Amino acid sequence: MEFIKKIFAGKGAEGAAEIDPHIAATALLVEAALADGIYADCEQDQIRETLENAFKMSSEKAAEVLDKAEELAETAVDHHRFTKVVKTCLSEQERIALVEQLWMVALADGEKSPFEDAFLRRIAPLLAVDDRDRVFARSRAEAKVRSR
Repeated sequence: MEFIKKIFAGKGAEGAAEIDPHIAATALLVEAALADGIYADCEQDQIRETLENAFKMSSEKAAEVLDKAEELAETAVDHHRFTKVVKTCLSEQERIALVEQLWMVALADGEKSPFEDAFLRRIAPLLAVDDRDRVFARSRAEAKVRSR
């Protein structure tokens, strides 16, 4: 009975409170890459770049976090456990920056997928990022992709 209470309280065996915020954010980046059904190497490279540059991780630490996040993303039944952690740990500006990074991952393969677009439209409100900021984040990400 205690286990069931913990699940409903959000603190099960792998509850949201037990997920490292970096791993939760990285799991969302992996989910963005998987949204179109293809996890391309360029998307994985973009996630590593984000971890190393935006999160200031060494390449070894980035690889470790990415491995853990990929495992979590594969077994995830929803995104709430990740967005809940990220929303409580990051400021509004950091969440908007994360949405921009989610777009960078979604656009890394050079294709605009309606599945990735739908994913970002669902995730942004869960991160308490409004539509206006989501659209501006996409515009910034598209500009960065074009300038490469």
